[in-house]
Amino acid sequence: MRTSLTLIDAVKAMVAEKRAVGYKYNAEEAMLHRFVAFTRSQFPGLETITEASANAWIEAAQKRTVTTSTMQGLTSPVRHLARWLTLHDVAAYALPTGVLRRPAAYVPHIYSDAELAAFFAQTDRCHYCSAVPLRHLVMPVLFRTIYACGLRCSEARLLRTEDVDLATGLLQIRDAKGGKDRQIPVSEPLRVRLAHYHAQFDWMGHEWFFPGQRGCPLSLWNVYNNFRRFLWQARISHGGRGHGPRVHDLRHSHAVHNLRKWFAAGKDVGAMLPILQTYMGHSSIADTAYYLRLTAESYPDITARLDETLGHVVPSPTGELHHGN
Repeated sequence: MRTSLTLIDAVKAMVAEKRAVGYKYNAEEAMLHRFVAFTRSQFPGLETITEASANAWIEAAQKRTVTTSTMQGLTSPVRHLARWLTLHDVAAYALPTGVLRRPAAYVPHIYSDAELAAFFAQTDRCHYCSAVPLRHLVMPVLFRTIYACGLRCSEARLLRTEDVDLATGLLQIRDAKGGKDRQIPVSEPLRVRLAHYHAQFDWMGHEWFFPGQRGCPLSLWNVYNNFRRFLWQARISHGGRGHGPRVHDLRHSHAVHNLRKWFAAGKDVGAMLPILQTYMGHSSIADTAYYLRLTAESYPDITARLDETLGHVVPSPTGELHHGN
């Protein structure tokens, strides 16, 4: 049995392997470094994972009353590390799957046209703040870009200035989920809005198209706090932590609203589905097909036509759904 490998060395080696096959593994790496620090503090000299150390990690999280989904994020990388150690001849305890309660499925909030109008009206009223001097310029364009292009929040936050072609209206999305790149054409009204935004301040030294503080991209915390404020100002109720609406629901709404428009126009939605898949960067058509059922649930008048033409590719409400990401 191998004993010379330290826990931090194992983390570094496993992360390197994950990235070599295309995973970004950034959040997981940070979580594993926290686990190593916890192990050193609570179990000095331990260079593997034992049942006691794994359970202590879980109990510490439970004392902080973290959500079920957060608990999954805390334990999954540790389970993977234990399996990696075992494969490399180090005795390690892997927390069995199914021990923790799975998070309840989140039902996406599909924004109505009225809600979107109210939300974007509030972003336009965002005022200058000396502590965050670009906020009033960034926020109205950031949230419109997420919705209009169906972007993940991270994809919008991490757009570099060079990734936005204002002449052709093309966004270059780099290293997105699954390590994929893709190009997204924007509508002419959005291209004009992006160009106007770009012309409003000096871009010398700005690497990020939506710059945050000290040369960094906008933080998730910054985006979320502004989002919640705009929701409140728009009188859109929030169900509390884990219940939404969320920023990511703008992406869901983009897909559903496009499908609704195609149905209304009499388009061959089956033929359009692969286009939406490519546009949103889905790795599987099942992720995109999920939005068909979500569209029917949001707009019941579509249900009959959906079942007639595409029922064979759409998950049923009682079956296992592929939640679009």
